[in-house]
Amino acid sequence: MSDTLDPSRSPDLPEPIGSVGVVASLHKVPDGYQVVAQTTDGGDADLWKDGLFKSKVTRYLCFTRKNQDSVVVDMKFIDLRDAMPMGFTPVLETLDTKEPALRKRRLCVKICPRASAQTVLYDIQVMGRSKLPRTHYNCIGELNNMSIWYSAGDLPPTQRGLPSIANKTKTSTASPATSAATRPHFEHQASGSYALSAMDGVPFTISERFNDAPKETQRVSLMGITIKSLAEVEEEFQYNFSTERSIAL
Repeated sequence: MSDTLDPSRSPDLPEPIGSVGVVASLHKVPDGYQVVAQTTDGGDADLWKDGLFKSKVTRYLCFTRKNQDSVVVDMKFIDLRDAMPMGFTPVLETLDTKEPALRKRRLCVKICPRASAQTVLYDIQVMGRSKLPRTHYNCIGELNNMSIWYSAGDLPPTQRGLPSIANKTKTSTASPATSAATRPHFEHQASGSYALSAMDGVPFTISERFNDAPKETQRVSLMGITIKSLAEVEEEFQYNFSTERSIAL
């Protein structure tokens, strides 16, 4: 069962995580990224290390909160031969050296636009020897005898870029005439955000050249072919069926 943070009880939540990656060196962490270098009990959080042989290869999880347009809403481990879960993106390479990110298992993250996000990730931790569940944290699996946990919570409407509740109430109580005069029409989309219709404010008028119909159709000659008007065609090929009528009588 997932355990999420309650924004109403945790008003000092940090910015949600915007991207998750893996680095090969603690000295080459990209600007704006926070690296998970230690486990919760103070051990080395290297996800590549081998328990039997010492290896010079290292891998550390990292994340950033600087991505303002999109946020991470879920993450999970899958086996290398498993199909990619729908909506998830694999972390295949290290951010600093472009080498394979992990071995044995694959890390996948799910990202969505910030404006439509409901539950988002706020923190990621690596747990070593301790196997006790952490409050408000969810475990996505183990790698090299270490478990990866993340904390998630609802994204407050004020952080989604949506109108505040007070503004919505004020708008709904305004008189229809005032509302129509002071603000454009908004459409409520499935994402939960409000967007101005592309057709709002566009005047629709008929071009002046179509206001007056031509009095008569002129004969046009194109490549030796004369194009006649409807009246000319009817006059030239008019047939009153008088012979047929005389026989019928």
